[in-house]
Amino acid sequence: MPCNVLKSAVRGVLARWARRPRSTGPDEVHELLGILTAAIHQAWLDATAGSSTVADVDQRIHSSFGRRLLELLRNEIVEGWRAGGTSDAELLPLLIAMERVRIAIEPSWAQTFAQHLSGSDGLALLMDVAHDLRSPLTSILVLVETLQRGHSGAVNDVQRRQLDLIYTAALGLSSVASDIIEFTQGGEQLVEDEPVPFSVTSVLESVLDIVRPIAEEKRLTVRLLAPTNDERLGHPVALSRILLNLTTNALRFTDEGYVEIVAQEVSDRRLEFAVRDSGRGIPEEKITTLFQPLRKASGRRGQLFSRTGLGLTICRRLALAMKSDLKVESRIGWGTRFFFEVDVPICPARRSGAREAPRESGSHRRSVRISSPNGTRVSGSTPRPPSAS
Repeated sequence: MPCNVLKSAVRGVLARWARRPRSTGPDEVHELLGILTAAIHQAWLDATAGSSTVADVDQRIHSSFGRRLLELLRNEIVEGWRAGGTSDAELLPLLIAMERVRIAIEPSWAQTFAQHLSGSDGLALLMDVAHDLRSPLTSILVLVETLQRGHSGAVNDVQRRQLDLIYTAALGLSSVASDIIEFTQGGEQLVEDEPVPFSVTSVLESVLDIVRPIAEEKRLTVRLLAPTNDERLGHPVALSRILLNLTTNALRFTDEGYVEIVAQEVSDRRLEFAVRDSGRGIPEEKITTLFQPLRKASGRRGQLFSRTGLGLTICRRLALAMKSDLKVESRIGWGTRFFFEVDVPICPARRSGAREAPRESGSHRRSVRISSPNGTRVSGSTPRPPSAS
């Protein structure tokens, strides 16, 4: 260990400290520098012995002031090397040892982020980060869709699979960013102040188009069930957001089988929307915490945003804004079903049956609307979970 180089750096830091009046006196600085040099020396010994871990460092330098003094020491050593007073052979082991100490006393990113979030501008910071993430992710989604459609040239099967993987990952990250933005803004804003005419079938098919790459990658079937009377008055943007979030979650937690998106008539004015999957199911003790945006994570300190919980919180808030309530039923081995009822009266000018579903071919997944030829609803397409025995 080139101790003379380190001692010279300590003297340099103390000299600089004495030139300007500071709130921290030279005696305290000298003591902390002694602790730092001892930690650096120990880190050098550990590295020489081939150890990949760093010995416990004195808690007195686990602070912003301790990290500042370490940085001043590093600067002094580098300046000495530039002036020719330190050789390369002496510099390298010192910098490696100092970096090991820096890592040992550096707070984790989670602690740092939590400190910022606990401040007065924490929510604003969180929303800015989410916006910064969502913009490039949106560009990625658009570019992937352009490539998938062959607008930039022919795409072979391997490339299409790779594009599907990119799309799935980007969509997941974009959904998390959108959920954070919605959560910080209240998560209950309806785009349409008043109910507007819309096609239920179009809403279901728009969700299917977005999740198609995820379903194809996992070789899952996505089934649609539209109501007899398709044209309705309601809030299609909120409905699309809820169904997209629920369908994405269902696909994520389903390894084989299907996911079903249902719009089922309860009365002339009301529809029950549901997303049902044949996945693993949710343990009963976890159902009560599903809608909590912040959860205790086992093995970690503090509370973390849950990907599923945050999205479900937004879904429930949007459902409440439409005077409804998002509910869930699940059994291990049966799957999971999220559902809610909304008031969506039939448009008086257009009373028509569900449109014929578009045919698809050449994929690992088929998309089927479960309806009879005359558009009437097929009963029993969304079975209830078996009762607990």
